[in-house]
Amino acid sequence: MTERRRFIAKASGAMAAVAAAAIADAPNVIAQPKVQWRMSTAWTPALDMLQGAAQRLANVVEEMSGGRFRIEVFPGGQIMPPLECFDATSRGTIEAFHGAPYYWPEREPAVQWFATVPFGMDPAGMTAWYYQGDGLRLWEETYAPFNLVPRPGSAVAPQMAGWFRKKINTIGDYRGLRMRIPGLGGKVVAKAGGTEVLIPAADIYAALERGVIDACEWIGPHDDMKLGLHNTARYYYYPGWHEPGTVTGFGFNKKAYDALPVDLRRTLDHAAEVVQVYGFTDYNVKNAIALERLKTEFKGKVEVLQLPVAVLRDLRRLAAEVVRDESAKSPMARKVHASFTKFQALVGSWDHVAEAAYHQFVAV
Repeated sequence: MTERRRFIAKASGAMAAVAAAAIADAPNVIAQPKVQWRMSTAWTPALDMLQGAAQRLANVVEEMSGGRFRIEVFPGGQIMPPLECFDATSRGTIEAFHGAPYYWPEREPAVQWFATVPFGMDPAGMTAWYYQGDGLRLWEETYAPFNLVPRPGSAVAPQMAGWFRKKINTIGDYRGLRMRIPGLGGKVVAKAGGTEVLIPAADIYAALERGVIDACEWIGPHDDMKLGLHNTARYYYYPGWHEPGTVTGFGFNKKAYDALPVDLRRTLDHAAEVVQVYGFTDYNVKNAIALERLKTEFKGKVEVLQLPVAVLRDLRRLAAEVVRDESAKSPMARKVHASFTKFQALVGSWDHVAEAAYHQFVAV
């Protein structure tokens, strides 16, 4: 009996040791608690591509992490005004935001280059600059003073030039024009004699309908029609000279980002890359469908027009002056502008040979 008790005691001790070792070697998914983040965006819920991109990031993160990492996404205006998400994430009130970098140039002029530059690179060039050039590194350096970690979001370009109540025949038609247009493009309109106005997406329709503004740009046919802009102005111009390569951006609170386990940080980074790919394909297909709708269902009510070549040349000349002036406003802006310009020159010659000639031919 005594020997039997000794055997049971030894067996129990061995089993306890094995169990302890198993717990110690168990995957981290068992031992780690779930991470809960909140993200606020600059978009209204009606904008399915933009708000959908933020939600896609959250869905991918949760799925790839096996439920360990969850991000609750709020549209602009639900927990804070749309354009306050940058500062809220910087302070740590929320952990993340999704918006367009050119919404916050007063924080640092250099942020505008990470969204788009008038007559700059297309989405492919912008993406190459981020990952094959200095783009992402410089973006991280630019956001560091604000306690933010940036990651490129979905591309929403090339865009349209906007909705106008009156035709644009010469550069002089911009004089006195009150136009909703952000970023460096807005400064070009101002240099042409107009007034740049920055208002959130949800307020654009009312502003144009009531005559608070005379013209506006948002993105492209799909999103513009979601806002009802085709019901407020007759003339819809292209190309979007002011936003040829617009890329949206995610911003993560640095303290929250650094506190993530390495695997969850990598999951978040790769999820942003997934959003880029799906977002760009989504953009191309939905805008193709929407443009056809404009040309058929709204024929006689909406005119889709190309800006005159002479107007585009004048805008390009003014854009060069604006970009030069803006790049001189801070050391960071000078550094970012130099990198952007050098990279555009690098890929530009290849684009001209590989794509421009082809598109010119097939368009004939």
